[in-house]
Amino acid sequence: MAGRIPPQFIDDLLNRVDIVDVINRRVPLKKAGKEYQARCPFHDEKSPSFTVSNEKQFYHCFGCGAHGSSIGFLMEYDNLGFVEAVEELASLAGIEVPREEGDHQGPDLRPLYALLEQAAEYYQRQLREHPQAAQAVSYLKNRGLSGEIAASFAVGYAPPGWDNLLQALGTNDIAVSQLREAGLISEPEGKRYDRFRNRIIFPIRDQRGRVIGFGGRVLQDQDSPKYLNSPETPLFHKGRELYGLHEAKKALRKIDRLLVVEGYMDVVALAQFGIRNSVATLGTATSKEHLELIFRTCPEAVFCFDGDRAGRDAAWKALQTTLNVVREGREARFLFLPEGEDPDTLVRQEGTTAFEQRIQSALPLSQFLFEHLSSQVQMDSIDGRAHLVELAKPLLEKLPAGVFRQMMFQHLEELAVIKPGSLNPAKPASRQTGRPGKEYKKPRPSPVRMAIALLLEYPALASHEDQLSQEWKYWDAPGIPLLSQILELCQSQPTLTGTALLERFRDSDAYPALLKLRSKYCHFPEEMDFDSEFIGALSRINQQYHKEITPLPRNAPLSELSDELAMLKRRFPGSTDIPEEES
Repeated sequence: MAGRIPPQFIDDLLNRVDIVDVINRRVPLKKAGKEYQARCPFHDEKSPSFTVSNEKQFYHCFGCGAHGSSIGFLMEYDNLGFVEAVEELASLAGIEVPREEGDHQGPDLRPLYALLEQAAEYYQRQLREHPQAAQAVSYLKNRGLSGEIAASFAVGYAPPGWDNLLQALGTNDIAVSQLREAGLISEPEGKRYDRFRNRIIFPIRDQRGRVIGFGGRVLQDQDSPKYLNSPETPLFHKGRELYGLHEAKKALRKIDRLLVVEGYMDVVALAQFGIRNSVATLGTATSKEHLELIFRTCPEAVFCFDGDRAGRDAAWKALQTTLNVVREGREARFLFLPEGEDPDTLVRQEGTTAFEQRIQSALPLSQFLFEHLSSQVQMDSIDGRAHLVELAKPLLEKLPAGVFRQMMFQHLEELAVIKPGSLNPAKPASRQTGRPGKEYKKPRPSPVRMAIALLLEYPALASHEDQLSQEWKYWDAPGIPLLSQILELCQSQPTLTGTALLERFRDSDAYPALLKLRSKYCHFPEEMDFDSEFIGALSRINQQYHKEITPLPRNAPLSELSDELAMLKRRFPGSTDIPEEES
């Protein structure tokens, strides 16, 4: 287990890294006054309502409500955990993530990354040096691979034998434990041996280029299994990763489309022929996570399958998953190869130009869907066309609201020969939106909400607290303990920014409410006198406190004081909830 990441480091990191740069690498931003705008990456929209503030280091979507810091954006957009997001930001800043002794914040995965990198280097070295590597080198040459391409994908070789890797890297009990956790060894019935033996090895990398697992291909096709992946580990989840994506991004400055194939050799063989935009799904069905990863990289996915029955069945499954995420601006197409061929064999047989022409002529999702369903019904009869609607409508209803969904329903109506608009596709309820710069009335916040919201924007306001009575801190009303905690934190850390302050509460129960509060009040009027507003909020809290607390006479008996205290505790139970707006 690793020590927790020091909060001060996260504060400094958020100050060093500009959220505009972080988001612009993934979502192109345009300057709009003091802020930057884009179409929101988290929901479908026609006009941009996603804003990024350089001043506040905060993003907010006025359409779907998504909001947060650089860390929050990476967690949501890149599907990273908190620690991974911090490490990603730290790598952009060129600094190491420190750890504190004592409190823990999840497992320290750095030793596993280091071990997997060592294993990748070991396998590469075996391909060059092992006495029995000649067979592996011959196999790769026969498949047309050059040394340059093999090196760019870090292709290696796991020699025959039960414990070669164990002998090389399992030097002690800790190392053996890490090999086990990384999925590099197997231990059935008390036996211990290398997971990969006598196979061509393909390192699998994450988007940052770190080795997270391996795939191994047999040298003789009659051996089984033909392909063997690392098992699920703390680093490797095959339903989320795409083999070759890191290499594609490294080779191409801009990726217009990704070709999704089935095997490692397909990716590497296509790269050998200059087709560097292919990825593989690691022997598993295409998942929603795969698709989001693809469409964050480029606007078009081309799925490549064998033309036989099994290939078309796999393509249909991929189509059904794709329906949940495809919309205008995202295109999915399907390429079916001649039966018995795969990308590896076909590109070597017909060359780069012919294969790229096949990619260009791949079936659009709409065509594949309607052709597939139409083949199951009698289109020349009313009954058959009604059956087509019955089959197609539930699928089309999976599509996100937008122009593409509307056009798909229109085409279904044309095929079924029914009146346009008669299917009335259900549209998800639109959210209340407010565009930047548009005036819309908000309820007046309670004094506690106003004080907290102002501190989340301007933590330095905490220095004004000593101008007022602090009796309200003894009031056990909703939101008071949280406001008091925020004030103390701001006063003890006077250099905190609003975004860093918010991140300090990420692991607390109050975080969702604070995030929502900052999102709701993230655009205070520029002409507002923030000092006066903050002092006024604290004054109103004091007034409410004195209004609720009726002083007892100085000579009141102790029993009355005890009764009064008990009543107050029942009336104002301790809470970190933030009170709602005033009516």
